[in-house]
Amino acid sequence: MILRNLFKPKPAQAEAVYAVIVAATRQPSFYTELDVPDTIDGRFDLLVVHLWLIIARLNGVDDPLRQQLIDVFCVDMDDNIRELGAGDLGVSKKVRHMAEAFQGRYVAYEAAPTHQTMMAALQRNVYAGAANSGVNELTDYVLAAKARLREQSAENIIAGKFVFR
Repeated sequence: MILRNLFKPKPAQAEAVYAVIVAATRQPSFYTELDVPDTIDGRFDLLVVHLWLIIARLNGVDDPLRQQLIDVFCVDMDDNIRELGAGDLGVSKKVRHMAEAFQGRYVAYEAAPTHQTMMAALQRNVYAGAANSGVNELTDYVLAAKARLREQSAENIIAGKFVFR
């Protein structure tokens, strides 16, 4: 029991990993070259893609950290909704909707192992179903990032010392 608690990830670890995820989504090239909509929804969906990549990579490796990342994500969404001026009564409903959106996208991306299926999932979610010239390049990025993360040690990912590209 003591050893389990000794090696249990601390919330600070989840926050450090989440900070790397958020930084990755802020790369201007997503919005200028890949035509990801530079909107609240576009940024949310790009964040979800990157969060999914890390949570999927840690599957079976560090389940407590995976849950903590989801918790940090929900707190971040709560903070952002409040910053946008939502009242207390509406915040929990909106966060719940965002958490459900994350869960649906997680399932969709997990069920998309090929370039074609991933491209369809990204077009449906990131580009809101609209035809977009950037979806092919975003798909290439996501699949390459997934492969790159598999090459990196779990210890580096847990420590927030990883790259998507």
